[in-house]
Amino acid sequence: MGGWKWGITRKLAVGFASIILLGALLLMLPVSNRGGGSIPFINALFTSTSATCVTGLVVYDTWTQFTFFGQLIILILIQCGGLGFMTIAIAFAFAARRKIGLKQRSFLTEAVNSGQLGGVVHLVKRILIGTIAVEMSGAILLGMCFVPQFGKKHGIWFSIFHSVSAFCNAGFDVLGGGRSLSDYVGNPLVIITICMLILTGGIGFIVWNDLLNQHFRFRKLKLHSRIAIKATVIITGLSTLLFLLLEKKGLFAGTPAGQNVLDAFFLSVTPRTAGFSICNNDTLTGGSKLLTMILMAIGASPGGTGGGMKTTTAVVAACAVWSQFHNREDVNVGHFRINEETQKQAFTGIFIYLLMVVAGTFILCFGGVDLTRAAYECFSAIGTVGLSTGITPTLSAVSKLTLIFLMYMGRVGSLTVFMAVTRRTIGSKLRQPVGDITVG
Repeated sequence: MGGWKWGITRKLAVGFASIILLGALLLMLPVSNRGGGSIPFINALFTSTSATCVTGLVVYDTWTQFTFFGQLIILILIQCGGLGFMTIAIAFAFAARRKIGLKQRSFLTEAVNSGQLGGVVHLVKRILIGTIAVEMSGAILLGMCFVPQFGKKHGIWFSIFHSVSAFCNAGFDVLGGGRSLSDYVGNPLVIITICMLILTGGIGFIVWNDLLNQHFRFRKLKLHSRIAIKATVIITGLSTLLFLLLEKKGLFAGTPAGQNVLDAFFLSVTPRTAGFSICNNDTLTGGSKLLTMILMAIGASPGGTGGGMKTTTAVVAACAVWSQFHNREDVNVGHFRINEETQKQAFTGIFIYLLMVVAGTFILCFGGVDLTRAAYECFSAIGTVGLSTGITPTLSAVSKLTLIFLMYMGRVGSLTVFMAVTRRTIGSKLRQPVGDITVG
């Protein structure tokens, strides 16, 4: 069983890498770039990785640098990265009316984190139909603003692009000038639509599937779904209040209270893990930057379009710490006990995540970037967020490669990659004696 799962995760990791490489080659083509020229491979690779890993960090302004063909390639990479390339492949199989075999079902189980083989094809059908429905709804709502402003041709394209980008938690924009959504501060239609698309994609497909199966009756939901929903609501609400306090004399100074609440809500949603911005992130207060990095680290929920350590991982770790403080033998979430294997996975994931952030921050600091900006970029990369202090285009090739690696690890999953490149653990009947170590 371990070898079977290892083989699947390895192929998923290689599959994502293949898509990234193909995307980079396509983005280097003259037809993809305005002026008919090409771009350096490192920058094409960075852009392709950012799109496929639904991050949003950029070395070029997407509208200024890339033609419609290049933007379309980026959008396809975003959609593939958001849904998972196996889900896209199965969609083509559905269209061709091909039978989905056991091997393909096994891949899908890992790709969408469904946890069980039975019903995975039905789940994928729901994911595809739901994605189309949600992205079309988002495009229609955004079109109510963009079409009157930019005309029918550009307005429709902008609406589709930003709806897909938001639902897939990518954060790419084609509004030009590197402004992201700063022109729409205080615009409820655009801000709320983008936020709801981000939350819908980030909550996880398995949660939406559970909600549909239980007809949206919260008490009937599985433990995972209830934790994901509660964590999302609590984290979003608490961080909204904190942003209101932290930016009271900064970003929100002299603006109406209603607009401040709307903007604080946006600031609490976009770091998990979309990357759209309504201001220059470098101008935020130190407290807001720290809060943003924490939100980027937590990220979205498993089985969705977002990245980060995941809300459920944070909940399991927090409950384990709480139990330790109270000298309790079991770690409980609600009326359920969390097994030790899940706890180990949570803490291992957090350790690897933070270790890679620290290593990446060191590398960027060696390249001349100050500590706060370096840490901000690394948290943004591995969290597949895309928020930036504006230093990305000026980074050295080594620093860009570092962020590329972090984006890839953040999307495919640090544990998945770790399993893919290491040998399977072989159990032994002979165990070493217990040794006493004092910690803390």
